[in-house]
Amino acid sequence: MAQKIFTDRPVAEVIEAIQQERSVRKLLVVCDTFCQTLDVAQELKKAEIEQVWFDDFIPNPLIESVNEGVRILTAEACDAIIAIGGGSGMDVAKCIKLYAGCDPEKPLVEQTPVPNEIPLIALPTTAGTGSEATRYAVAYYQGNKQSITSLSIIPEYVIFRSDVLQGLPLYQKKCTVMDALCHAIESFWSVGSTEESKVYSRDAIRMICASLDDYLAGDTQAAANMLHAANIAGKAINITQTTAGHAMCYKVTSLYKIPHGHAAALCVRVLWPYMLAHKENCVDQRGAAYLEQTFQELAEAFGFAKPEEAAAAFDQLVDRLGLERPVLNSEEELKTLSGSVNPTRLKNNPVALPEEVLYDLYRMIVRS
Repeated sequence: MAQKIFTDRPVAEVIEAIQQERSVRKLLVVCDTFCQTLDVAQELKKAEIEQVWFDDFIPNPLIESVNEGVRILTAEACDAIIAIGGGSGMDVAKCIKLYAGCDPEKPLVEQTPVPNEIPLIALPTTAGTGSEATRYAVAYYQGNKQSITSLSIIPEYVIFRSDVLQGLPLYQKKCTVMDALCHAIESFWSVGSTEESKVYSRDAIRMICASLDDYLAGDTQAAANMLHAANIAGKAINITQTTAGHAMCYKVTSLYKIPHGHAAALCVRVLWPYMLAHKENCVDQRGAAYLEQTFQELAEAFGFAKPEEAAAAFDQLVDRLGLERPVLNSEEELKTLSGSVNPTRLKNNPVALPEEVLYDLYRMIVRS
């Protein structure tokens, strides 16, 4: 099923179109308290459709919140879900969609999802995660991260409103756009890459590079471009998943309290030149020659003739955006970082990264 995207249209107008297409009567609106202050949320409240608003969730959302969302969806007889927000709101809405029809009085992760035809609508408020284009969601249960994957949770409808990006702090814009760029880069070199995923990645990279400065300066068209670029990068990782850059960044985020996109950029900046210098350790079954060609194509997507030039340009971009390296507090932290990487994620990486290599890479990511 092809995703239907509406760009810079009045929210009420889009909802009316979806109502007519899917005979929707009542919306469950998943939206945190901050996003409820946005103009797009106020527009939705004025739409001529019954609505129930749900904001009982936190960043890194809990399965208990999903249970409550499913309970409300069922009790209120909502027949469509819309998520307004960033990654957390999207994750909660996706999980409610997946587990609709299950018993909300029992832990949902212990139940088998029941297939349903409930339309899921996404209105992202940042240009970065690409969550509106992927089959992935995350929630926490008993302190443990639950990675949830299902094709059924890819939103059927997406509403892009470039005006929601205008009020974002500059630093948040930088971090989210770097998340999207890292998605595109990692997908390009992933062992799971395909010709289709590479087209998405290449388009996202070119669009981000062409629009970045204008986007950061507040240009409306550039903001619209960034929303589409993040979506396209999301489509790429929906096929390939991410690689070592993201696998390495999660502990950097939690340990040093920096945003995800900032951490991902720091990791990719050291990972990229390392892999270029160690192509002989290729683990992609398509071989070292294929990997070399992939790095060449990636460089060309960035507008450079040589892979080393593209990697150096990315390094310079991280510095130009002021995404500083966190300060290392002790040598023990390097052991914590290198031991934190999910080995499953590393399997997507085209060059082998034993723990001692991760240790050395983290030493370059942080500063003494």
